[in-house]
Amino acid sequence: MPPAPGRFRQFAAIDWSGAVGPRQRGIAVAICGAGDDAPTLVRPSHIWSRTEVRDWIADEMPAGTLVGLDLGPSLPFVDHGAFFPGWDESPTDARGLWALIDRICAGDEHLSASSFVDHPEASRHFRRHGGRKGDLFEDGPGRMRLTEEAQRRQGLNPYSNLNLVGAAQVGKSSLTGMRVLNRLRGAIPIWPFDADPGTGSLLVEIYTSLAALAAGRARGRTKMRTVEALNDALASPGIASKPHAGAGAIDDHKSDAILTAAWLRRVAHDPALWSPDGLDDVRQTEGWTFGVV
Repeated sequence: MPPAPGRFRQFAAIDWSGAVGPRQRGIAVAICGAGDDAPTLVRPSHIWSRTEVRDWIADEMPAGTLVGLDLGPSLPFVDHGAFFPGWDESPTDARGLWALIDRICAGDEHLSASSFVDHPEASRHFRRHGGRKGDLFEDGPGRMRLTEEAQRRQGLNPYSNLNLVGAAQVGKSSLTGMRVLNRLRGAIPIWPFDADPGTGSLLVEIYTSLAALAAGRARGRTKMRTVEALNDALASPGIASKPHAGAGAIDDHKSDAILTAAWLRRVAHDPALWSPDGLDDVRQTEGWTFGVV
């Protein structure tokens, strides 16, 4: 069932980072209420840690918020009926995957995931730096989730979460994000693994390029590095938001979060986005990117 109009009172978007270190300049958090006011940055001059984001979602985020995290909450499963074919510890669902990664990485500081990346069994499925391609990493772009195949059909350019190499890779962000998701269990429902309870806050996976495309940005030119470019996107019919304050340069992580929060507000009650084709096949394993149909 899609949420009823007025179900959410706030809309937040979080641009994520899998980088090493205690604080991540690549993390940005934006939030807006109903209506058309431009989203504001949460702690705009703050450099976030992943633990602080977890705590903000669980303890400080306003009640009734639809919050999007820009990361893959799972790995491919459907193609081979397993996350890690041939490994006897391969979990049967996404929650088991989150717990496995968090357990193996228990000694990794700052919710990083280096121990999982280098695990003798898990690493067989990854493409890592230094030309290290696991013997079970498939040729080409790597294995894809069903939602990533749908993203391609929608004009996006997703990367496999098993690919950890290159500026556009999202694998490291996703693995660190899964540690955060494991630590949010019980604090907030995570769609589609959890059904929308109809009240309170709800967390979804987002892809910030979807918001940029909805704002009329060209494929391959989705990043906005000036406030003027951001405000052009906010003013577009697909977003319909008032402008962000200021002028000149802006970090593209911040502009991604601001635009995507406004986009979430615009599309949150579209029934088609809550019941895309293929969702029932992946509710408990691969998950789904909100906004992909």
